[in-house]
Amino acid sequence: MKSQIETRLQELRTEYETGVGVMNDLQKKQDELRTTLMRISGAIQVLEEVLAADAPQDDSADPPGPRLVAR
Repeated sequence: MKSQIETRLQELRTEYETGVGVMNDLQKKQDELRTTLMRISGAIQVLEEVLAADAPQDDSADPPGPRLVAR
């Protein structure tokens, strides 16, 4: 009985250590993904600002979207 308990205890410790390793890997990937998303977000913001700076500034310009033409 004691040997079965010791065997099971060792199995659980091994499984626990494996789980801790997987969790650490996932946390590292999450940090890397967060950094990547922050870079993408910054790039989007810069490009939107460039487009806004290039857009016509007068109010008489047609709004974006479909135009309705009377016949």
